[in-house]
Amino acid sequence: MLRKSFLPAIFLLLAYGFTVSADFKTITAGVAIFLFGMLALEEGFKTFTAGGLEKILRASTNKLWKSMTFGVLTTAIMQSSSLVSVITISFLSAGLLELTSGIGIIFGANLGTTTGAWLVAGFGLKVNLAAYAMPMLVFGIVLIFQQAKSLKGAGYVLAGLGFLLLGIQYMKEGFDSVGQTIDLAAYAVAGYPGVLAFAGIGIAATVIMQSSHATLILILAALASQQISYENALALAIGSNVGTTITALIASLGSSTDGKRLALAHLVFNTVTGLLAIGGIYQLMGAVEWLSQHIGIAGDNYTLQLAVFHSLFNLLGIVVMLPLMQVLVKFLKKIIVEEEVEIERPIYLSGGPGDIRDAAVEAVRKETIRLYDLAAGVIVDGLSINRDMLESEEKVKRVVKKSTDIIDEDIDDLYERKLKALYGAIVEYVIRSRGGYTDGKLKEELNAIRQAGQHVIEAVKGVKHLRKNLNRFMKSDNRFTMKEYNRLRRLIITVLRDIEAARKAASEAKSPLSLDHLKLDIEEKTREFGKGLDDLIRNERIDVQTATSLMNDISYCREICWDLVKAGSVLFSAADLDETVAMRAITLGEDEIAEMMENPNGEAAR
Repeated sequence: MLRKSFLPAIFLLLAYGFTVSADFKTITAGVAIFLFGMLALEEGFKTFTAGGLEKILRASTNKLWKSMTFGVLTTAIMQSSSLVSVITISFLSAGLLELTSGIGIIFGANLGTTTGAWLVAGFGLKVNLAAYAMPMLVFGIVLIFQQAKSLKGAGYVLAGLGFLLLGIQYMKEGFDSVGQTIDLAAYAVAGYPGVLAFAGIGIAATVIMQSSHATLILILAALASQQISYENALALAIGSNVGTTITALIASLGSSTDGKRLALAHLVFNTVTGLLAIGGIYQLMGAVEWLSQHIGIAGDNYTLQLAVFHSLFNLLGIVVMLPLMQVLVKFLKKIIVEEEVEIERPIYLSGGPGDIRDAAVEAVRKETIRLYDLAAGVIVDGLSINRDMLESEEKVKRVVKKSTDIIDEDIDDLYERKLKALYGAIVEYVIRSRGGYTDGKLKEELNAIRQAGQHVIEAVKGVKHLRKNLNRFMKSDNRFTMKEYNRLRRLIITVLRDIEAARKAASEAKSPLSLDHLKLDIEEKTREFGKGLDDLIRNERIDVQTATSLMNDISYCREICWDLVKAGSVLFSAADLDETVAMRAITLGEDEIAEMMENPNGEAAR
């Protein structure tokens, strides 16, 4: 995407060029068609990111060599390292990738982008590409107008390839025509001044076009028509490699902290690689000449030698940077630190993954799980129990019994600054993402996750109400009252612990999570509390006013527990989308649980 600040200058330059040279029109039209082809390819590949993307990503990036291979292959297929970088930042922001895996993909993407130079240098400049482009465009446009998403996506990919080939053909023809009237090679600059000057031109061209691939095709077309010298072409290629990082930097501006770190890693890697290539350009030229002789590339075939050079210096960058991976990660974390903010902000909803199906769902799920974890801490504080006790193996009864001191935490402030603010961001993101989908199951899942967030918020509100009487009666001389409130505290802590245990079990087994047993337990316990309260009143162990408070608080306790279970059932299922939706359809609701309690020997009506 072109920056707005560049537009006036670009328009003036283009308008002047159009009046001066018809060949300039042909070359720039070729660039425009090529870039449009890349946009179409991007749109097509987004269509095919739907499905089990998270599983593929985790299986393909759980080791560094796998991440690099993934980067090489995806860039070779998409023919855009910038696109791969932007998508990787989105996945990283959504929590689908670790930072180290993301850096591995970036390393691989830099090597993968060199395949374009090989394809164009080897085949594209020797044949009439328009002859292949036209059928692709025709069939691609026909498929784009189909209703099926898969056919539409295939159409965009096919049309994108057609536009790429057509753009290359126009650029090649434009430079061939220029060569008959103007000798651009006369502007060649030898030595290191030329290397630095043309590397700078390569950076500028790539920043403007937002595509190192487009810049590289221009370089190859100009080199094939002998409009630039071989040495200057190599410098331009180095510059285009550095300039391509601008796309990732722009994409990271609204991304998470790790997204920004990845963009900086991309800049560091490409800059180091570029400096190594500039510093050792003549040694690399010698290595290219030696390699070319051994793999059968003619000494005057400079386009293929440029492809060899492009691959060689990117490979050199990987060899140099790979042993420094951990140093790079530490440097990134030191330079870009997590912001300490008063208002809780989302960390997974950044980087614009909303147009990539799996990334959108996973971003919302992870952010809502984060909301749940924050809420669990607030709930435990509200019950005046140490947070460490939530994960302790000590019996709940003993934990509650020895938690006699009131934890003086401002629950209202935490609710406003952290939970409410974060939930608002989740709702806004769901509304924006949901509008772009026609997939019913996907919309249902987004709605279910949003509803889970609402249950989390309601659970915290319940604790806020419960806490008012709890703090008052914790210091009561009436041991019966304190015993009843401890029973309420025990039930909520037990529910939190059981959800956590089920969460871990479902994650390890990769299976849907069912908390029906916990629902039955909640109903059983709260009914026992009600019966016990009747006995206390009958035996005059508590007064009517205290009994009224306890009745209200038993109701709050039940609602808190149900809200936590409903949220956990949605958030902590490790199964795929279809299996999760099917499992959710057969879980027991409140009415069915109540009916089972009333009729323990029968079945709840379905």
